[in-house]
Amino acid sequence: MAPELLDRLAPRTIAIANQKGGVGKTTTAINLGTALAAIDRRVLVVDLDPQGNATTGLGVDRASRRSNVYHVLIGRAPLTDAVVDTEVPNLRVLPSGVDLSGAEVELVGLERREFFLRQALRRASASYDYVLIDCPPALGLLTLNALIAADSVLVPLQCEFFALEGISHLMRTVERVRRVLNPRLEIHGIVLTMFDRRNNLSTLVADDVRKHFGDAVYETVIPRNVRISEAPSHGRPVLIYDVNCPGSRAYLHLANEVLRRERERERELVP
Repeated sequence: MAPELLDRLAPRTIAIANQKGGVGKTTTAINLGTALAAIDRRVLVVDLDPQGNATTGLGVDRASRRSNVYHVLIGRAPLTDAVVDTEVPNLRVLPSGVDLSGAEVELVGLERREFFLRQALRRASASYDYVLIDCPPALGLLTLNALIAADSVLVPLQCEFFALEGISHLMRTVERVRRVLNPRLEIHGIVLTMFDRRNNLSTLVADDVRKHFGDAVYETVIPRNVRISEAPSHGRPVLIYDVNCPGSRAYLHLANEVLRRERERERELVP
């Protein structure tokens, strides 16, 4: 199939990235994916974090991970053989595995190593509407693969004191990737996570982020919510674990906002 036709058939691919750990990347990947699937979008979550939390959080046991994203990256297994169904209709996951922890060392000497994930995803072009890539908490080779495979980057940002520390580094990395390796890459948006209305610091951080990044920040704010924290231990997205809790409602709002930005982008592209 011609590359031009593959591009037209390709899903919208969003890398969920922040080099700081504990900011809600995996929680956002799982629950945004579930929310999009709930409104009839076909979604693939790619677990690119060696910790494998997105895989576990979607209820995939280790016995189901015979092939995983590592085998897909090195060309040992096609993506279609490694992808696993979840209990959520329309939502599938490309699981992580322990092999992935050494992948950066193994891949570093290979030619065009930054493009392996992009090549793998192109072969599944017509199967999904959205691909969400849960990136590891580092700006290494795995995250670089995600940024080159992606159309846009969604940045979860925790509402705490050091929230802005390091995000400028991520933005510079995105800009370098766009300039040199992936000219279509853009910032989809910044989502404020773990917001606690009882804590003045959360409000101050949120105001500071909106002042600094303006319209790049989503209107939706993900609250600090115990049900969000409990859900992964049950291997379920919070939208399945407790659809009525504030965290679930927030992720549904975020999915609607993501789709609204997608529609606005499409209108801009129409001549």
